[in-house]
This record gives sequence, C-alpha cells and structure tokens, in this order.
Amino acid sequence: MNPFQPSEDDLHAYLDGRLNAAQRQAVDSYLAANPEVAAQVAGWRRDAQNLRAALANLQLTGSNPQLDPAAIRRRQRARQQRRLATAAALVVALGIGGTGGWQARNQTLLAANPPMQDALEAHRLFALDQASAVDVKASQPAALQSWLDQRFSHASRLPDLSAYGLHPVGGRLLTTEQGPAALLLFEDDQGQRISLYLRAPGALYADMPAGERQDGELQARYWSRAGYNYALVSRSNDPRSAPLQQALRL
Repeated sequence: MNPFQPSEDDLHAYLDGRLNAAQRQAVDSYLAANPEVAAQVAGWRRDAQNLRAALANLQLTGSNPQLDPAAIRRRQRARQQRRLATAAALVVALGIGGTGGWQARNQTLLAANPPMQDALEAHRLFALDQASAVDVKASQPAALQSWLDQRFSHASRLPDLSAYGLHPVGGRLLTTEQGPAALLLFEDDQGQRISLYLRAPGALYADMPAGERQDGELQARYWSRAGYNYALVSRSNDPRSAPLQQALRL
C-alpha cells in the first residue's frame, strides 16, 4: 500500500481548515515525517499572516484580495461561477449590442484590480523591511536560479546584474490565488533593494501585455513570458528600472 502523500491542493486545504478530522490527521502525520514540507507549509501560513498584517498597517483602500490567500481560495470557485452567470446573462440580454457593455464591465474589473498589485505589496513587506527573512540566501545568480527552477520549471534565466550595481540577496516563496509565487531580492552597495516577482497568470491578466505603473513611492514594470507573469519593483525614480526590465526579459 502506497503511503499517503498530500497534493499541494491538500496542503492548501489543510491551511484553510477545509479537511475533515481523518484527512487532517493524515496530513499531520505526513508533515511530522517530512520536516521540509512542514517548513514550507509553515512558511505559507506566515506569509498569509504577514500579508494580512501589512495590509492592515498600511490601511490601503481597495486592497487586492489576492493578498488574503485563504479567503480567496475559499471564494474562488463561487466567484468564477458568478462571473460566468453574469457573462451569460449579458449575452442573452444584450446580444450583439452587448459588446460595449461587456468591455465596460471588464474595464471596471481591471480598475479595481490593477496589474501585479500583489508584487508591490510583497515588495513593501519583504524588500523594504530588511529584517524580513528569506527562504533561501543566495549571493550568486546561479544559486538563486537553482532555487527558482525547483519551484517554477519554466522560469526565465536570471542574468548577472552586477553591471547595474546589484547582487542577489535571496528568495522567498509566497502563495496567491493562482498558486505559488516567488519574490527574488537584489541589493546594491547602498542597501537599496529591487525585487523580481513571478507567479502564474490570473483570470483578468491571462495574457498580460508589458507595461508599467507607479504606486506611491514604488514603480512596477510587468510582463508575461512562458506561462508566468513577472513584475520588477523598484523606487519610482530609480534610473536602472528600464534597462533592468530589458535584461530580465531576455
């Protein structure tokens, strides 16, 4: 008989409290026997708690619900069903003339969920607070690349950014509505940090065009490649951000 091995969905359900007593006991036993996986699950729990705390401290208006992973995972299926029902109702009610209304609805959704907002909040939480721990410390691009490849099989190659005065600090694994995400940190000799964030695409930004936007003191430059969405987050006045984006997109 094969030993029980929970899937990633099982582990997220475990964190969300959606397993029955027998299933939870089975996951508890598995985690007790697999400390590396237990540490990863504990990290997911800390990330969710830290992101919620960060949002509360920042008192953001219209904060992105992607940053509350447990609540989002519980509501995701119901929300998708409501969207499908709304789409069907619009098609029936408006017919050909409904094209303009559907586009307006999409624009409203996009305005309420600006691209890669989770990347900006992750940068605020883990890059600006230099006391925040990373899952892996890496001073060389190859070491950080190896850590990344174990979790994102089609991730872009990380170039040597020393020409821009930056060296790797490390990486942290996060969790979002779409699944795992990674935050890679780089730092210059003055202690100024930039971050590269990547995750699977969401429903609104499945084919996200390259772009940029400013949010307070930060700027996010974002693009999609090989099935992942990326965001480079830096200070809004950092002259390195545009050439860094080009280097990272190669």
